[in-house]
Amino acid sequence: MIDKIVQSTAEAIGHVDDGSTVLLGGFGTAGMPDELLAALIELGPRELTIVSNNAGNGEAGIAALLKAGLVRKIICSFPRSADSYVFDELYRAGKVELELTPQGNLAERLRAAGAGIGAFFCPTGFGTELAGDRETRVINGKPYVLEYPIHGDLALIKAERGDRWGNLSYRKAARNFGPVMATAARKTVATVHEIAELGALDPESIVTPGIFVSRIVKIERVATEAGGFRKEA
Repeated sequence: MIDKIVQSTAEAIGHVDDGSTVLLGGFGTAGMPDELLAALIELGPRELTIVSNNAGNGEAGIAALLKAGLVRKIICSFPRSADSYVFDELYRAGKVELELTPQGNLAERLRAAGAGIGAFFCPTGFGTELAGDRETRVINGKPYVLEYPIHGDLALIKAERGDRWGNLSYRKAARNFGPVMATAARKTVATVHEIAELGALDPESIVTPGIFVSRIVKIERVATEAGGFRKEA
């Protein structure tokens, strides 16, 4: 019987080697797998390469991982925001590397990894420092830059609902990056707010099929000071 449900975030993640590449789903704070990140910090693997849309907010989530000194490099699209001071300080001190990747390129590099594509040409970044020393070509009169897939050793994502086979559905912007990251990693771990019975998820609403998911763990919604619950954007 296939049952990918586990009882704790630490058990869900399991062992993580030093130097691993970890893909982190979400879009800003929406869909960020904070509970899994907290467990990863407790596990303590070092020299990690983190792939995410951004470089953290305040001192939670990715910022907490950075502050713990576990990250060697971050690949992201938006490293700076009003409250990205943890990343700013580490980057300026030369303690963390940055590979800046336009958001569309980032999504496509992850999708390419999951689809088994060896490389692709993309126009974004041509003629800028982002192109680096990568190969360029003119195709049908338009210039392109060669981009390579981003493969992950581990993907940590947050979904809304899941079943014991690992099928996942998401809530609004929390869906961003999670689905492509799930396909691009050797191991994918997801948190969900609700465990559904087999067959209860509408097939049309299943965004990530269970074949791409290794383990899921249920987490509670976070209560707000107003007495309600924090919801994704």
